Amino acid sequence: MRILLDTHIWLWYLEGNPKLSGSLSTQLTAPNNQLWLSPVSLWEFLLLIEKGKISIGEPPEVWIRNTLATFEVQEAPSNYEVAMLNRQISLPHQDPADRFLAATAIHYDLTLATVDQKLVQAVQIPTIS
Repeated sequence: MRILLDTHIWLWYLEGNPKLSGSLSTQLTAPNNQLWLSPVSLWEFLLLIEKGKISIGEPPEVWIRNTLATFEVQEAPSNYEVAMLNRQISLPHQDPADRFLAATAIHYDLTLATVDQKLVQAVQIPTIS
């Protein structure tokens, strides 16, 4: 399975957070599954640091580069098609990051790993949680 990590899932996985369910953790570590990350998640992560909701003890760019160098994940880049799809999909809210992640999952045919119920309930997006 090709799995796009929602920002919170990516961070929970990296820190071993118990909020990550055992079944989802198993999916994320299964050898045949590929993990994908959107640049939007890096943007959200940087916003969380700026707002003081996360502290990492080193410059964010250093942390991100080190993490990406050691954490095997494919990049799911945003592009024109993802941007247009962002506005075409039907979601119950207008959160820009969630809309980009949903559009990215659809565009690249990825399953979105999330516990965000608004995304889980969106029928257009295959999800695991």
